[in-house]
This record gives sequence, C-alpha cells and structure tokens, in this order.
Amino acid sequence: MRRKSIAAMTRDAADNAGMGQLKRTFGVFQLVMISVGATLGTGILVILGDAVPKAGPATWIAFVIAGLTALLSAVSYAEMAGMVPVSGSSYSYSYVTLGEGIAWICGWCLVLEYAVSAAAVAVGAGAYVNQTLEIFGLSLPDYLSAGAADGGLVNLPALLVVVLATFLLVRGARESALANTVMVMIKIAILIFFVIVAFTAFDSGNFEPLLPMGIAGVSGAASMVFFSYIGFDAASTAGEEAKNPQRDLPRAILIAMALVTAIYVLVAVAAVGARNWEWFGESEAALVQIVSEITGRPWLAFFFALASVVAIVSVVLTVLYGQTRILLSMARDGLIPRFFGKVSAETRTPVVGTLVTGSVVAVTAALIPLGQLAEATSIGTLFAFALVGVSVMYLRRTQPDAPRTFRVPLYPVVPLLGIAACLYLMFNLAGITWVVFGIWMLIGALIYLAYGRRHSRLGGLTEVDYKAEHRLK
Repeated sequence: MRRKSIAAMTRDAADNAGMGQLKRTFGVFQLVMISVGATLGTGILVILGDAVPKAGPATWIAFVIAGLTALLSAVSYAEMAGMVPVSGSSYSYSYVTLGEGIAWICGWCLVLEYAVSAAAVAVGAGAYVNQTLEIFGLSLPDYLSAGAADGGLVNLPALLVVVLATFLLVRGARESALANTVMVMIKIAILIFFVIVAFTAFDSGNFEPLLPMGIAGVSGAASMVFFSYIGFDAASTAGEEAKNPQRDLPRAILIAMALVTAIYVLVAVAAVGARNWEWFGESEAALVQIVSEITGRPWLAFFFALASVVAIVSVVLTVLYGQTRILLSMARDGLIPRFFGKVSAETRTPVVGTLVTGSVVAVTAALIPLGQLAEATSIGTLFAFALVGVSVMYLRRTQPDAPRTFRVPLYPVVPLLGIAACLYLMFNLAGITWVVFGIWMLIGALIYLAYGRRHSRLGGLTEVDYKAEHRLK
C-alpha cells in the first residue's frame, strides 16, 4: 500500500536510479505523432474486417462508442500527465495514488496492452503483404504467412515488422520519432485516399438494416474495436523525453484522440457504404480489396497495400516505444530487473530492454493468431484506463490545490463515466478472454511476490525514512 509522492517520482526520473538518463527532444508535434502513430490504422487496417460481421452497417457506431469511452479516459490521462510528467503512463499514476500493489497490477496490464498489441498489429501485416503480392499473381506459402494455430509454421511478415521497429528504436528516440512522423503522414494520406475512392461507389442502401445483429452486436464490436484506440496514451509514456511535459502531454493526448476518432468513423462509413456488410467476412485486407475492385487499377492497390504495411510498422514502432518506457519506469522502482531501465550513453535509449522486449514480441507475433491477441489486449487496456480515472479522483480529494495544467471537465461526472464505460466494455468481452486475463493476473501476482516485492526500492525504506521522504503522517 505504500505510495510514491509526485515529488519523489519526479526526482527519481531525473537520475533514473543511476542507470543513465533519457534525452528531452520531443515537442507537442512529436508527441501528437507518437500518439497518432500508436493508434491510427490499427482498427481500420487490421480489425475492421472482424468488426463489421459483428455490428453490420452500424460498425461506425461501434467506433463512436469505443471512441467516446477512450475520450473519457483520455481527459483523465491528460490531467494525470500534467501532474506526473514521467515515463510510465498509468503505472506511474497508480503508484502515486493507489500504492505499489495496484501500480504493479496496472503495469502488468500495460505489458498486456503494449507488448501484446504490438504483436497483434504485426500479425495483421501478413494479410497486407499477401494482398500486395497477389496483385502480381504471387503469395507467401501458408507456412510463412501464419502461425501454427492458423495452420502455418511462422508469420514471417509479422516477425520482420517487429524486428524493423526494434531496430529503429535502438537507433535513438529522435531517429525513431522522425521515422514515425514520416510513416504517420503516409498512413493519413492513404486513409484519405481510401475515403475518396470509396465514396465514388457509395450506396446508402448498404446501411439498411442498420442493426442486423442488434444492440448486442454493436456492443460486442465496440469492445473489439476499442483495441484500435489503445495507443492514444503512448504520449504519456514519453514524459521524460518531452521538452515541456506539463504543458505538451495533455495537449498531445487530446489532439491525437480527436484526430484519430474522426478518421476512424469516416473510413468506417466509407467502407460500409462501398460494400455490403456481409462482404467483409470474406476479406482479410478489406480496404486494399475495395480500392482494387473500385479503381480496377492494380498499381493503385499495390501502392495502397504497400503503404498499409508502412502504417502497421508505425503502430508497432510507437507501441513498442511505449512498452520499453513503462518497463524502464518499473525497473527504476526495482519491480523488474534493472537491465530494462539501463539507458545507453551513446543512443540515450534503453537498448537491452528494447532488444529483450522486441524479441519476445517478435516471437509472439510470429506464432499466435490475431483474434486471440486483440481481445486479450482490450481487457488489459480497459482495466488500466479505469485505474487512471480512479487516480484522478484520488488526487482531487487528497491534493485539491496541487497545480494542474489541465483539469478534467465536469468533475466528477466525467471520470466516473469513464470508469463505468471501461467496465461495460470489459463485461462485453468473451468468457475465454476473462479466463486469459485471470491467468495473466495470476502470473503477474506470482512475479511480484517472487521478485518485485523483494526488490522494491520503496519497500526497502524504513518506516521513518518513508514518512520523512514522502511527508506522510
């Protein structure tokens, strides 16, 4: 139950427990690009084909519901990011409000959110690589385009995407941010291009009936496509690499959320308007196929598919970035081995931690199918988001006069609605997802009891030192 004060959290981030310091290089534009890079494209390019059969023409409503749920959490993130401007995202926010035990649980959920979502998105790259090759009458053999659970041997495109992202991250934060910005611009361009093409074949009759699977179908699809929004908090993991985190982190989070939600809804409407909703159940790379069929020009479809792979690399890159910074924060607090937090003096990045994380994600992406990964990711993300809402309410009660660069509007209604919306979407996930989540939490608890609790820097303080350092009575 011990908590870190905000002052102690900020001070520890300044010297990173003697493991080397990150470099402050990001302005608000780079932070927005990190959030957009981690978010935009995932749901549309990878999940859309699975969501439409669940919700029918109302898929766009599912994106709105998921987007509103994410927005309710985003405003809470914005307030906490301004108050606790360090790497670690909701893990760090939980540590200063709810204590080390809950912080560990949140951090363990973030491992599920970031590392597993990076693998899930990379898996989707395989479909787009094959779609690109099919334009020339070629295709990857089954044993190189899917893991064993899907009848193959290894998903080679997914493996290569993660390896490329890991390589970029090891090079340095500035280089990674530049590469990500270029890739974000490419994927915004291709999604706008898709909307223009799709609206040339728009048929309003495709939206009738609007709810063929009922409200339950829309709710189920919303829970699934919430996976598409999990990257908006990536900017909050860059707290120690932002030039002015108190000012820029809240702005970046909210700007990214507004931009991503608008594009998602627009693309979903354009896609369903161009093709009957039942058509989507038969397509692995729906947007590429729509472009190919409407234009009748294979070279356009080729460039769209190629750009889609670039977009997927951007998501994997920024999500892996967030994961490595969260692990760095946990290592600094002593809850996981120190090598995750050690920063290279040459590149100013956690090189060893990045290589270990990238290796684990690459193997996962190469062997495990997309559907199982996406739903497992959503439940961990929703739980972590709910904790951020609780953290906002805790600090409003215990530190009402503390300086805040952003304040959640309509407090306490908004954080309460955010918590309720997260719980609602969690309960709409499949039973097997809850079983996987329970097993994941059990594994996390065992790791904490076996290692984290024994090596915790905060737990190692005497009661006198703890009270003196954190000014607790």
